[in-house]
Amino acid sequence: MAVTIRKWATFVEEIRQEGGKPLAKPLRRAAVAVVVKNPYAGANGDDLTELIDFGEFLGGELTRRCKEALGTAVESYGKGGIVGEAGELEQIAACLHPKFGAPTRSGVGGVSILPSVKKRAAMGATLDIPLHHVKAMLVRSHFDAMEIRVPDAPAADEIVLALAVADGGRPHARVGGLKAEDIVGEDGLR
Repeated sequence: MAVTIRKWATFVEEIRQEGGKPLAKPLRRAAVAVVVKNPYAGANGDDLTELIDFGEFLGGELTRRCKEALGTAVESYGKGGIVGEAGELEQIAACLHPKFGAPTRSGVGGVSILPSVKKRAAMGATLDIPLHHVKAMLVRSHFDAMEIRVPDAPAADEIVLALAVADGGRPHARVGGLKAEDIVGEDGLR
């Protein structure tokens, strides 16, 4: 068995206005998705080592590609995946949890956990990737999401895996809570 990459897809947004009001500085978001053949499609095996090990490579490569696409410093991040109909959610978890986070956090200077989302769906499904601050997950201004869609994926025997990053929080955030400038950044919470 081997994890075979079929394609990469990159998404970039630059938001200049929100609610009819200009932003002081444009907000940039970027996401990179990879479409892979699911080596466990239809099998639902207990040993998911191949996907777990692939997750380590994936964390580093998606981080590199996201940083390049963003072109500015990463302030928030999140990850997600869609498994095709012949797969199961745990196959996404194998890619995104045991080994994915460490290379991603080190690549952007992060401390907090990466929020994640998983779902089973057919080709063309959207994925809303949750975002939060890389240093402190309790910074409410950075609770956000980025929506992506790969029109021809996942096939029944594929997985779409993605990382999203942004260079700031939600436009015009004003619901209180811990502010980015008050982050301690030691425990991933505050």
